[in-house]
Amino acid sequence: MTEPNSTLDANINDVKEPHPEESSKDYLRSVLSDKTYNFLKWFALIALPALGTLYFILSAALGLPYGEKVMGVVSAVMTFLGILLGISTSSYNRSSAFDGSMVVSNTNSGKTLYSLELDTPIEDLPTKDSVVFKVK
Repeated sequence: MTEPNSTLDANINDVKEPHPEESSKDYLRSVLSDKTYNFLKWFALIALPALGTLYFILSAALGLPYGEKVMGVVSAVMTFLGILLGISTSSYNRSSAFDGSMVVSNTNSGKTLYSLELDTPIEDLPTKDSVVFKVK
């Protein structure tokens, strides 16, 4: 087998097959890393709007072509990425990947109180390699 010639090739080759007991939601969650998700979110919410606005303003000021068309395409791509990221977030939050929640609250005396709400039966915890909690 040849060496991967790009980061993309290496990442595709590293994707694991789902374990038979692993749900499809958990498998899909493991394919998109936090780093990739955070980059796509930054790109859709900050970089694309900034670049689109920059080109639109420069096209008006300097007479560059297709300012409105470029802004329309950028807006469509931003909307598409926003919808995909929203679906991904919603699916991730509803997934069975979490074993419960860690609830963080402040008391009247100013102390922070941490409590755990288990969604997984407590008898199953010793058989797990790791336990994952959402923070509320």
